[in-house]
Amino acid sequence: MPTRYREPIQERAQSKLVVTVHRDPCLLIYPLPDWEQTEQKIMSLPSMHPQARWLQRVVVGHATDLELDGHGRFLVPPELREIAGLQRLAVLIGQGSRFELWDEARWSEQRDLWLKSDAGGLDTVSL
Repeated sequence: MPTRYREPIQERAQSKLVVTVHRDPCLLIYPLPDWEQTEQKIMSLPSMHPQARWLQRVVVGHATDLELDGHGRFLVPPELREIAGLQRLAVLIGQGSRFELWDEARWSEQRDLWLKSDAGGLDTVSL
């Protein structure tokens, strides 16, 4: 975990994180309090809705507790590394209250595709 995030995670979450899968080929990493809020929202969705069921089964079902060690490192379980296609080098992307963990090659490829696209209509959004 980059140094600038370690202290806030230690203070806010006592170094406890949750990692889970994402529809994109990456992993989501949440400080524990933020994951608890997210999990509550997902589990309150109507389970008869196919997309809600997917979130409940896959995202919540793969949620795994992690803890930062004294050097700010964490170990991602092999099953989740395989699902995300994590190889030797990885990229950690801050996304507000969570992080995305990508295989470096996949991140570069996906980022380049996004940059070449129309940005999903971003020009119509006021930032």
